[in-house]
Amino acid sequence: MTIKDMPGHLIRRLQQHSTLVFTTRMREAGHDITSVQFAAMDALTSQPGIDQATVAALIAYDRATIGGVIDRLESKGLVERTVSEQDRRARVVRLTDRGRQLYTQLLPLVDAVQEEILAPLPNANRDNFIETMQLLIAGIERHD
Repeated sequence: MTIKDMPGHLIRRLQQHSTLVFTTRMREAGHDITSVQFAAMDALTSQPGIDQATVAALIAYDRATIGGVIDRLESKGLVERTVSEQDRRARVVRLTDRGRQLYTQLLPLVDAVQEEILAPLPNANRDNFIETMQLLIAGIERHD
């Protein structure tokens, strides 16, 4: 088996490509948003008022570094944090009006990025590719 046949290497290459396409398209559109920041915004859209640890869990991101992601979104005026009424140690995070507007504005661009990432793959293979990735992730999550 050569490096070009190794799943880990191939996954890393795909992740590099995905990140490059996302970052490039965002910058071209005049937005300073990373894919992780967008994922956090997506989590906050679907579950407003959750704490930072829950954001990290929803997007499968490291709890120790999610604070920096939220810090950057807060510095851009896209989220606000408050102390949780249930747990004074927790910070509740919500999108601001500006954050909700930007999220809505970014959705078509993010959809186009997904299409660009999958462009080399024939349409007939795309659903199977996504289902296979979902199966792998589900298997990983069962063992965590």
